[in-house]
Amino acid sequence: MEKKAEIVILGGGLAGLTLAVDLALKGHHPVVIEKDTYPRHRVCGEYVSNEVLPFLNYLGIDPLAAGAKQIDKFRFSASSGKMLNVDLPLGGFGISRYLFDELLYKRALKLGVTFIFDKVEEVIFQSDSFVVKMKQGELQTAIAVGAYGKRSNLDKQLDRRFIQKKSPWLAVKAHYSGDFQEDLVALHNFEGGYCGLSKVETDAVNVCYLANYGTFKAFEDIEAFQREHLSRNPELKAFFNDATMIWERPLTISQVCFERKPAVENHLLMIGDTAGLINPLCGNGMAMAIHSAKICAAIVSEHLEQKISRAVMERQYQLSWNKEFSSRIKAGNLLAKLFRSERIASPIQTGLTWFPKALQGIIKRTHGNPILT
Repeated sequence: MEKKAEIVILGGGLAGLTLAVDLALKGHHPVVIEKDTYPRHRVCGEYVSNEVLPFLNYLGIDPLAAGAKQIDKFRFSASSGKMLNVDLPLGGFGISRYLFDELLYKRALKLGVTFIFDKVEEVIFQSDSFVVKMKQGELQTAIAVGAYGKRSNLDKQLDRRFIQKKSPWLAVKAHYSGDFQEDLVALHNFEGGYCGLSKVETDAVNVCYLANYGTFKAFEDIEAFQREHLSRNPELKAFFNDATMIWERPLTISQVCFERKPAVENHLLMIGDTAGLINPLCGNGMAMAIHSAKICAAIVSEHLEQKISRAVMERQYQLSWNKEFSSRIKAGNLLAKLFRSERIASPIQTGLTWFPKALQGIIKRTHGNPILT
Protein backbone atom coordinates (compact mmCIF):
# COMPACT_ATOMS: atom_id res chain seq x y z
CA MET A 1 0.00 0.00 0.00
CA GLU A 2 1.33 3.45 -0.93
CA LYS A 3 1.99 5.78 2.01
CA LYS A 4 2.32 9.56 2.03
CA ALA A 5 5.02 11.78 3.49
CA GLU A 6 5.45 15.56 3.71
CA ILE A 7 9.04 15.40 2.43
CA VAL A 8 11.34 12.47 1.64
CA ILE A 9 15.13 12.66 1.89
CA LEU A 10 16.85 10.08 -0.28
CA GLY A 11 19.96 9.20 1.72
CA GLY A 12 20.98 9.55 5.34
CA GLY A 13 24.56 10.71 5.11
CA LEU A 14 25.85 13.99 6.51
CA ALA A 15 23.80 16.23 4.21
CA GLY A 16 20.60 14.18 4.51
CA LEU A 17 20.79 13.99 8.30
CA THR A 18 21.53 17.71 8.61
CA LEU A 19 18.54 18.53 6.40
CA ALA A 20 16.28 16.23 8.42
CA VAL A 21 17.27 17.83 11.74
CA ASP A 22 16.91 21.37 10.40
CA LEU A 23 13.48 20.68 8.89
CA ALA A 24 12.30 19.02 12.11
CA LEU A 25 13.38 22.10 14.08
CA LYS A 26 11.33 24.17 11.64
CA GLY A 27 8.23 22.11 12.48
CA HIS A 28 8.17 19.74 9.50
CA HIS A 29 8.07 15.95 9.34
CA PRO A 30 10.77 14.56 7.04
CA VAL A 31 11.22 10.90 6.20
CA VAL A 32 14.79 9.71 5.58
CA ILE A 33 15.34 6.62 3.44
CA GLU A 34 18.77 5.10 4.03
CA LYS A 35 20.03 1.70 2.90
CA ASP A 36 22.43 1.12 5.83
CA THR A 37 21.99 1.32 9.60
CA TYR A 38 24.01 3.50 12.00
CA PRO A 39 26.74 3.84 13.12
CA ARG A 40 29.16 3.05 10.29
CA HIS A 41 32.26 4.40 8.60
CA ARG A 42 32.21 6.14 5.22
CA VAL A 43 34.89 7.04 2.70
CA CYS A 44 35.51 10.64 3.64
CA GLY A 45 38.22 13.07 4.67
CA GLU A 46 37.30 13.74 8.29
CA TYR A 47 38.33 17.37 8.62
CA VAL A 48 35.52 19.95 8.86
CA SER A 49 35.92 23.73 8.61
CA ASN A 50 34.82 25.75 11.64
CA GLU A 51 32.52 27.71 9.33
CA VAL A 52 29.73 25.24 10.22
CA LEU A 53 30.18 25.22 14.03
CA PRO A 54 27.58 27.93 14.85
CA PHE A 55 25.01 26.19 12.68
CA LEU A 56 25.75 22.76 14.18
CA ASN A 57 25.30 24.24 17.66
CA TYR A 58 21.92 25.59 16.55
CA LEU A 59 20.97 22.06 15.44
CA GLY A 60 21.92 20.77 18.88
CA ILE A 61 25.23 19.18 17.85
CA ASP A 62 28.53 20.02 19.59
CA PRO A 63 31.40 18.14 17.88
CA LEU A 64 34.03 19.52 20.27
CA ALA A 65 32.09 18.35 23.35
CA ALA A 66 31.91 14.92 21.67
CA GLY A 67 35.70 14.81 21.46
CA ALA A 68 36.47 16.21 18.01
CA LYS A 69 40.06 17.40 17.61
CA GLN A 70 40.59 21.13 17.20
CA ILE A 71 42.70 21.77 14.08
CA ASP A 72 44.35 25.07 13.18
CA LYS A 73 47.37 24.08 11.08
CA PHE A 74 47.68 22.96 7.46
CA ARG A 75 50.58 21.16 5.80
CA PHE A 76 51.02 20.53 2.10
CA SER A 77 53.79 18.51 0.47
CA ALA A 78 54.59 17.91 -3.18
CA SER A 79 55.42 14.38 -4.31
CA SER A 80 59.10 15.28 -4.00
CA GLY A 81 58.55 15.89 -0.30
CA LYS A 82 58.95 19.66 -0.53
CA MET A 83 56.76 20.90 2.32
CA LEU A 84 54.84 24.00 3.29
CA ASN A 85 53.13 24.76 6.63
CA VAL A 86 50.62 27.53 7.35
CA ASP A 87 48.01 28.41 9.96
CA LEU A 88 44.43 27.77 8.84
CA PRO A 89 42.60 31.12 8.53
CA LEU A 90 39.45 29.85 10.25
CA GLY A 91 40.46 26.47 11.64
CA GLY A 92 38.43 23.32 11.83
CA PHE A 93 37.93 20.05 13.67
CA GLY A 94 38.60 16.36 13.11
CA ILE A 95 35.75 13.92 13.69
CA SER A 96 34.99 10.48 12.29
CA ARG A 97 31.91 9.99 10.15
CA TYR A 98 31.16 7.03 12.44
CA LEU A 99 30.54 9.46 15.32
CA PHE A 100 29.35 12.50 13.35
CA ASP A 101 26.54 10.65 11.56
CA GLU A 102 25.55 8.93 14.80
CA LEU A 103 25.25 12.28 16.62
CA LEU A 104 22.99 13.65 13.89
CA TYR A 105 20.97 10.43 13.66
CA LYS A 106 20.22 10.40 17.40
CA ARG A 107 19.34 14.09 17.29
CA ALA A 108 16.97 13.46 14.38
CA LEU A 109 15.28 10.58 16.22
CA LYS A 110 14.80 12.77 19.28
CA LEU A 111 13.09 15.38 17.08
CA GLY A 112 10.70 12.78 15.64
CA VAL A 113 12.27 12.25 12.21
CA THR A 114 11.13 8.98 10.58
CA PHE A 115 13.78 6.63 9.19
CA ILE A 116 13.19 3.85 6.68
CA PHE A 117 16.12 1.50 6.17
CA ASP A 118 15.63 0.34 2.61
CA LYS A 119 17.07 0.83 -0.86
CA VAL A 120 15.47 3.35 -3.22
CA GLU A 121 15.13 1.82 -6.67
CA GLU A 122 13.19 4.48 -8.58
CA VAL A 123 11.88 8.02 -8.19
CA ILE A 124 9.07 9.19 -10.48
CA PHE A 125 7.69 12.73 -10.69
CA GLN A 126 4.07 12.90 -11.84
CA SER A 127 1.04 15.10 -11.16
CA ASP A 128 3.14 17.55 -9.11
CA SER A 129 4.35 14.89 -6.65
CA PHE A 130 6.88 12.08 -6.37
CA VAL A 131 6.48 8.35 -6.09
CA VAL A 132 9.51 6.86 -4.36
CA LYS A 133 9.81 3.15 -5.01
CA MET A 134 11.84 1.05 -2.57
CA LYS A 135 12.54 -2.66 -2.37
CA GLN A 136 9.84 -3.07 0.26
CA GLY A 137 7.23 -0.46 -0.59
CA GLU A 138 6.41 2.97 -1.97
CA LEU A 139 6.06 6.50 -0.66
CA GLN A 140 4.25 9.45 -2.19
CA THR A 141 5.57 12.90 -1.35
CA ALA A 142 5.30 16.49 -2.50
CA ILE A 143 9.05 17.06 -2.18
CA ALA A 144 11.99 14.70 -2.60
CA VAL A 145 15.61 15.64 -1.94
CA GLY A 146 18.61 13.73 -3.28
CA ALA A 147 21.23 13.16 -0.56
CA TYR A 148 22.54 9.76 -1.63
CA GLY A 149 26.20 10.65 -2.15
CA LYS A 150 28.74 10.81 -4.91
CA ARG A 151 27.33 8.16 -7.22
CA SER A 152 24.30 5.86 -7.22
CA ASN A 153 22.13 3.71 -9.46
CA LEU A 154 19.55 6.45 -8.95
CA ASP A 155 21.72 8.73 -11.08
CA LYS A 156 21.27 6.28 -13.95
CA GLN A 157 17.51 6.05 -13.39
CA LEU A 158 17.28 9.85 -13.36
CA ASP A 159 19.46 10.00 -16.51
CA ARG A 160 21.89 12.50 -14.99
CA ARG A 161 24.48 13.60 -17.54
CA PHE A 162 27.62 13.05 -15.45
CA ILE A 163 26.85 9.36 -14.90
CA GLN A 164 27.35 8.68 -18.62
CA LYS A 165 31.08 9.40 -18.29
CA LYS A 166 33.55 7.06 -16.67
CA SER A 167 35.68 8.62 -13.97
CA PRO A 168 39.32 7.61 -13.41
CA TRP A 169 39.27 8.41 -9.69
CA LEU A 170 39.36 5.90 -6.84
CA ALA A 171 39.01 6.91 -3.17
CA VAL A 172 40.52 4.86 -0.31
CA LYS A 173 40.14 5.43 3.43
CA ALA A 174 41.29 3.77 6.66
CA HIS A 175 42.11 4.65 10.26
CA TYR A 176 45.65 4.20 11.59
CA SER A 177 47.40 4.38 14.92
CA GLY A 178 50.59 6.38 14.70
CA ASP A 179 52.42 9.55 15.55
CA PHE A 180 50.61 12.54 14.07
CA GLN A 181 50.18 16.11 15.21
CA GLU A 182 46.71 16.55 16.77
CA ASP A 183 46.06 20.11 15.57
CA LEU A 184 47.11 19.46 11.97
CA VAL A 185 45.42 18.54 8.70
CA ALA A 186 47.91 17.49 6.03
CA LEU A 187 47.56 17.01 2.30
CA HIS A 188 50.35 15.14 0.53
CA ASN A 189 50.64 15.01 -3.23
CA PHE A 190 51.80 11.87 -5.05
CA GLU A 191 51.89 11.05 -8.74
CA GLY A 192 48.26 10.67 -9.77
CA GLY A 193 46.56 11.86 -6.59
CA TYR A 194 46.43 13.31 -3.07
CA CYS A 195 46.42 11.85 0.43
CA GLY A 196 44.86 13.66 3.40
CA LEU A 197 45.66 12.96 7.05
CA SER A 198 44.04 14.25 10.23
CA LYS A 199 43.25 12.97 13.70
CA VAL A 200 39.73 12.15 14.90
CA GLU A 201 38.11 11.87 18.31
CA THR A 202 39.44 8.33 18.96
CA ASP A 203 43.06 9.51 18.46
CA ALA A 204 43.17 7.49 15.26
CA VAL A 205 44.64 9.14 12.17
CA ASN A 206 42.18 9.23 9.29
CA VAL A 207 43.98 8.52 6.01
CA CYS A 208 41.93 9.20 2.91
CA TYR A 209 43.37 9.47 -0.57
CA LEU A 210 42.20 9.99 -4.11
CA ALA A 211 44.13 8.11 -6.79
CA ASN A 212 43.98 7.82 -10.54
CA TYR A 213 42.87 4.28 -11.36
CA GLY A 214 45.29 4.12 -14.27
CA THR A 215 48.16 4.52 -11.80
CA PHE A 216 46.61 2.26 -9.17
CA LYS A 217 45.94 -0.75 -11.42
CA ALA A 218 49.67 -1.24 -12.05
CA PHE A 219 49.98 -2.58 -8.48
CA GLU A 220 48.85 -5.86 -6.98
CA ASP A 221 46.70 -4.40 -4.20
CA ILE A 222 46.16 -1.37 -1.95
CA GLU A 223 49.01 -2.31 0.38
CA ALA A 224 51.46 -2.56 -2.51
CA PHE A 225 50.19 0.73 -3.96
CA GLN A 226 50.77 2.52 -0.67
CA ARG A 227 54.14 0.89 -0.05
CA GLU A 228 55.55 1.33 -3.55
CA HIS A 229 53.76 4.40 -4.91
CA LEU A 230 52.39 6.69 -2.20
CA SER A 231 55.59 6.24 -0.23
CA ARG A 232 57.59 7.91 -2.97
CA ASN A 233 56.48 11.05 -1.15
CA PRO A 234 58.87 11.15 1.85
CA GLU A 235 56.16 12.46 4.18
CA LEU A 236 53.85 9.57 3.35
CA LYS A 237 56.71 7.08 3.52
CA ALA A 238 57.57 8.22 7.04
CA PHE A 239 53.95 7.92 8.12
CA PHE A 240 53.25 4.47 6.64
CA ASN A 241 56.57 3.09 7.94
CA ASP A 242 55.58 3.82 11.54
CA ALA A 243 51.75 3.62 11.46
CA THR A 244 49.52 0.57 11.89
CA MET A 245 46.12 0.23 10.25
CA ILE A 246 43.41 -0.22 12.89
CA TRP A 247 40.77 -1.59 10.54
CA GLU A 248 40.83 -5.05 9.02
CA ARG A 249 40.74 -3.53 5.53
CA PRO A 250 40.34 -0.06 3.96
CA LEU A 251 37.07 1.27 2.54
CA THR A 252 37.04 2.15 -1.17
CA ILE A 253 34.86 3.94 -3.68
CA SER A 254 35.46 3.82 -7.42
CA GLN A 255 34.28 6.20 -10.17
CA VAL A 256 34.54 9.32 -7.96
CA CYS A 257 33.33 12.07 -10.27
CA PHE A 258 34.14 15.79 -10.33
CA GLU A 259 31.91 16.57 -13.31
CA ARG A 260 29.34 19.35 -13.00
CA LYS A 261 26.10 18.22 -11.35
CA PRO A 262 23.01 20.48 -11.43
CA ALA A 263 21.57 21.14 -7.98
CA VAL A 264 18.04 20.59 -9.31
CA GLU A 265 17.21 17.73 -11.68
CA ASN A 266 13.88 16.09 -12.46
CA HIS A 267 12.37 18.40 -9.80
CA LEU A 268 14.62 16.81 -7.15
CA LEU A 269 16.68 19.18 -5.03
CA MET A 270 20.21 17.80 -4.64
CA ILE A 271 22.41 18.38 -1.59
CA GLY A 272 25.91 17.40 -0.48
CA ASP A 273 27.97 15.28 -2.86
CA THR A 274 24.82 14.53 -4.88
CA ALA A 275 24.89 18.16 -6.01
CA GLY A 276 28.64 18.63 -6.41
CA LEU A 277 31.98 17.49 -5.07
CA ILE A 278 34.96 19.68 -4.27
CA ASN A 279 38.45 18.43 -5.08
CA PRO A 280 40.26 17.59 -1.84
CA LEU A 281 42.94 20.28 -2.00
CA CYS A 282 41.71 21.81 1.25
CA GLY A 283 39.39 19.01 2.41
CA ASN A 284 36.17 20.93 2.92
CA GLY A 285 33.49 18.69 1.46
CA MET A 286 31.77 17.98 4.78
CA ALA A 287 31.27 21.67 5.53
CA MET A 288 29.80 22.15 2.05
CA ALA A 289 27.40 19.23 2.60
CA ILE A 290 26.18 20.76 5.87
CA HIS A 291 25.81 24.22 4.34
CA SER A 292 23.91 22.91 1.31
CA ALA A 293 21.44 21.20 3.66
CA LYS A 294 20.90 24.49 5.53
CA ILE A 295 20.18 26.35 2.28
CA CYS A 296 17.81 23.60 1.15
CA ALA A 297 15.91 23.48 4.45
CA ALA A 298 15.18 27.22 4.41
CA ILE A 299 13.82 27.18 0.85
CA VAL A 300 11.89 23.91 1.21
CA SER A 301 10.29 25.20 4.41
CA GLU A 302 8.97 28.23 2.53
CA HIS A 303 7.37 25.95 -0.06
CA LEU A 304 5.88 23.64 2.56
CA GLU A 305 4.36 26.69 4.24
CA GLN A 306 2.89 27.65 0.82
CA LYS A 307 4.85 30.90 0.65
CA ILE A 308 6.48 30.04 -2.70
CA SER A 309 5.60 27.75 -5.60
CA ARG A 310 7.55 24.66 -6.64
CA ALA A 311 9.01 26.53 -9.61
CA VAL A 312 10.22 29.39 -7.38
CA MET A 313 11.59 26.90 -4.82
CA GLU A 314 13.62 25.10 -7.49
CA ARG A 315 14.89 28.31 -9.05
CA GLN A 316 15.85 29.86 -5.70
CA TYR A 317 17.69 26.73 -4.59
CA GLN A 318 19.70 26.48 -7.80
CA LEU A 319 20.62 30.17 -7.62
CA SER A 320 21.54 29.96 -3.93
CA TRP A 321 23.62 26.83 -4.49
CA ASN A 322 25.50 28.43 -7.37
CA LYS A 323 26.13 31.61 -5.41
CA GLU A 324 27.54 29.75 -2.42
CA PHE A 325 29.49 26.90 -4.02
CA SER A 326 30.23 27.34 -7.72
CA SER A 327 33.32 29.50 -7.30
CA ARG A 328 34.64 27.23 -4.52
CA ILE A 329 34.31 24.14 -6.68
CA LYS A 330 35.93 25.87 -9.66
CA ALA A 331 38.82 27.03 -7.49
CA GLY A 332 39.30 23.55 -6.03
CA ASN A 333 39.23 21.89 -9.44
CA LEU A 334 41.68 24.38 -10.95
CA LEU A 335 44.11 24.09 -8.05
CA ALA A 336 43.91 20.31 -8.15
CA LYS A 337 44.86 20.31 -11.84
CA LEU A 338 47.81 22.58 -11.13
CA PHE A 339 49.12 20.57 -8.21
CA ARG A 340 48.69 17.22 -9.98
CA SER A 341 51.61 18.16 -12.23
CA GLU A 342 54.92 18.05 -10.39
CA ARG A 343 56.44 20.22 -13.14
CA ILE A 344 53.90 22.95 -12.35
CA ALA A 345 53.47 22.26 -8.63
CA SER A 346 57.15 22.61 -7.78
CA PRO A 347 57.57 26.26 -8.89
CA ILE A 348 54.16 27.15 -7.42
CA GLN A 349 55.18 25.69 -4.09
CA THR A 350 58.52 27.48 -4.21
CA GLY A 351 56.64 30.74 -4.66
CA LEU A 352 54.26 29.91 -1.81
CA THR A 353 57.26 29.27 0.44
CA TRP A 354 58.19 32.93 -0.02
CA PHE A 355 54.58 34.10 0.31
CA PRO A 356 52.76 31.77 2.76
CA LYS A 357 49.80 34.16 2.95
CA ALA A 358 49.10 33.29 -0.67
CA LEU A 359 48.39 29.68 0.41
CA GLN A 360 46.05 30.97 3.11
CA GLY A 361 44.28 32.92 0.37
CA ILE A 362 43.94 29.72 -1.66
CA ILE A 363 42.42 27.95 1.34
CA LYS A 364 39.94 30.79 1.82
CA ARG A 365 38.80 30.40 -1.79
CA THR A 366 37.64 26.85 -1.07
CA HIS A 367 36.16 27.63 2.36
CA GLY A 368 33.21 29.78 3.32
CA ASN A 369 32.47 32.28 6.06
CA PRO A 370 30.94 31.17 9.38
CA ILE A 371 27.31 30.13 8.78
CA LEU A 372 24.92 32.15 10.86
CA THR A 373 21.72 30.61 12.15
